[in-house]
Amino acid sequence: MAKKKQTVEDQNLENVQEALNTTSAWIEKNQNKLTWAITIIALVVTGVLALNTYVIKPKAVEANNENAKAVTYFMQGEWEKALNGDDAECVGFQAIADEYKCYQAGKLAALYAGVCQYQLGQYEEAAASLKKFSAKDLTVEPAALQLLGDAYVQLEDYQKAAKAFEAAAKSGNKLIAPISFKKAGLVYLELGNKAAAKKAFEAIKADYPASAEAQDIEKYIAIAE
Repeated sequence: MAKKKQTVEDQNLENVQEALNTTSAWIEKNQNKLTWAITIIALVVTGVLALNTYVIKPKAVEANNENAKAVTYFMQGEWEKALNGDDAECVGFQAIADEYKCYQAGKLAALYAGVCQYQLGQYEEAAASLKKFSAKDLTVEPAALQLLGDAYVQLEDYQKAAKAFEAAAKSGNKLIAPISFKKAGLVYLELGNKAAAKKAFEAIKADYPASAEAQDIEKYIAIAE
């Protein structure tokens, strides 16, 4: 019985050894291929690190610098120059948004461009720019969505306006949410959807009773009855 057990153990050892020999032979036979594969992987990793160090980060800095130039005009209310540049050092938010669209600074430029376009009465362009902006921020993103809704109102696209206002309201921002709920309610009234309008107005009463919009909200709730 012991002999049989030994035989089985020996067989297992032989199988393991054979597997090891086979693996060693395969490695030896394919050593050049493995070397190339490892080299390629190393180059890819190195390339990604280099891309981040020498391309992505410098590009992001470059985009931020360009934004800073346009912001100067933006703060002065010179919407045209802020948007399209000054033919000198400032290229304008529109060009920045197009050139650096893969970077956060490019997305921010799209938001600035949307504001400029709205101020210039270019509502279709404003809506297109504002849709490009996204950020996990409880202040900036809801504000962008609210302005997007305003642009749609100017275009008399009330369905899209309501959707944008609702999205802004759901942010929970205590300043923006009640304003957005009220705008959503007014748009729903324009659409003849009194039930949705009432729901929006009642959200202000329930969730933002201390807001300025809540002070006369009963009047709007009554209109939506």
